[in-house]
Amino acid sequence: MPDTYRPARAALWMCGSIVSFSMMAVAGRYVSEVHNTFEIMTFRSLVGLAIVLLLALANRRLGEIRSNRLKQHFFRNLFHFTGQNLWFFALASIPLAQVFALEFTSPIWVIVLSFLFMGERLTGARMLAAGLGFLGILVVARPDFSALEPGTVTAAMSAIFFAATIIMTKALTRHESIVSILFWLTGFQLCFGLVALGAHESITWPTLVTVPWLVVIGAAGLMAHYCLTTALSLAPASFLMPIDFARLPLVVVIGMVLFGEQADALVLLGGGIIILANWINLRSGKNAAVRAPAI
Repeated sequence: MPDTYRPARAALWMCGSIVSFSMMAVAGRYVSEVHNTFEIMTFRSLVGLAIVLLLALANRRLGEIRSNRLKQHFFRNLFHFTGQNLWFFALASIPLAQVFALEFTSPIWVIVLSFLFMGERLTGARMLAAGLGFLGILVVARPDFSALEPGTVTAAMSAIFFAATIIMTKALTRHESIVSILFWLTGFQLCFGLVALGAHESITWPTLVTVPWLVVIGAAGLMAHYCLTTALSLAPASFLMPIDFARLPLVVVIGMVLFGEQADALVLLGGGIIILANWINLRSGKNAAVRAPAI
């Protein structure tokens, strides 16, 4: 349990993360026909690092950047870099709803890993919320596991890496400021991207068409991590992650409107199940807050 447990504020920050990740997905789909995943990640990290440094300088918070936990930052960002590249690959290969549905198996991993490695309390309500959320995902996506496509496999694999990233981020919020976490996030991932690009024979440089979308990816990705990191500093990971299921109904609508992807009655049913799961999870968080002793 965080020293400052504020489930309502944490839920609002998670909503900001949901909107930001959805914006990044739309921009990523638009540039995926021109840039490969390593190029997208490199340009995204470059934009993000510039924003972090400018804001930290303007607010006189550069002194918050610490280097005494470089090992934790390195592995956290290595896992995230891997998961994000798998995610961008899947984004260009399969419908948005299926990408998000398979990605959303990560809260199941987060709840289990939080219990095993961080000692977070595993309540019946949270288990029920996670189970219902996952059921809703299966109803929406209905993935065909008998004929797996590369995009399906990479989306599923990204969920495991994202879950590990969430756990590592939660651990870092106990000792590091958000400025420090975001600086090392963008800095390390820029280095990883440059190394990956160095292994390629050619690089597709940004064009007048792709530059605005790459800036959106960088800014939205940074904002998503800022919102997520702030939320994790206010509530347990096992409480927050099921809230992220609300991203799926949103992205279904986005896919229909912008990319002509079809939805049916089962999508609406799955979205309703996901909303129910979030309501159960939020109720359990409020009850825990009431029971928590004043500090």
